[in-house]
Amino acid sequence: MGRGDKMFLDIAGLPLLGHTWRRFDLFTEADEIILVTRDDTRPLLEDLAKRIDAQKPWQLVAGGVERQDSVWNGVNATAAESEIIAIQDGARPCTPLAATQLAVVTAREMGAAVLARRLADTLKRGDGEGQIVGTVDRENLWAVQTPQVFRREIILAALAKVRDEGLSITDDTAACEALGQAVKLVECDQPNPKATTPADLPYIESLLAE
Repeated sequence: MGRGDKMFLDIAGLPLLGHTWRRFDLFTEADEIILVTRDDTRPLLEDLAKRIDAQKPWQLVAGGVERQDSVWNGVNATAAESEIIAIQDGARPCTPLAATQLAVVTAREMGAAVLARRLADTLKRGDGEGQIVGTVDRENLWAVQTPQVFRREIILAALAKVRDEGLSITDDTAACEALGQAVKLVECDQPNPKATTPADLPYIESLLAE
């Protein structure tokens, strides 16, 4: 993003993370919210909880060296009696709760589910020097989003396997793939953008204004 910690960029009257937190604070299926963070952001998050008038129980958990370590810490901090864990990227503040509800129902039935959208653009393979070398068949290709939703015992087992085998993963469904656990794609037909570059912010702000 090039503008400091993007989670605390002010957008539509709140830090970006505040919108994401508030959305899941309103999600009826959620019983508790775990925020995985750095030590230096704890005072900011404590203040943010007051600003959004957080109603659900919440706690702060220290992050790890890699993303998968942070997820491990967060999942282990959830209540032991929890049935379903939804792992959300704090930089996705517009996630549709109806699609999230469907993902929860699907994960409860099948063990794992993830919000995703079908790829519509024509895909090309490059040669590393900016030249096209072929066209990629986009049939059955999906862009995976968050939340990624799991039965608690399944995501714990999947992450434990990743840790034990020293694997490096970029999302939590990859941990399930390593375990051999099927993950159901839940089509998200509403906007669910992630703040990655400054160009994403005006679009996100317009969605939040709506």
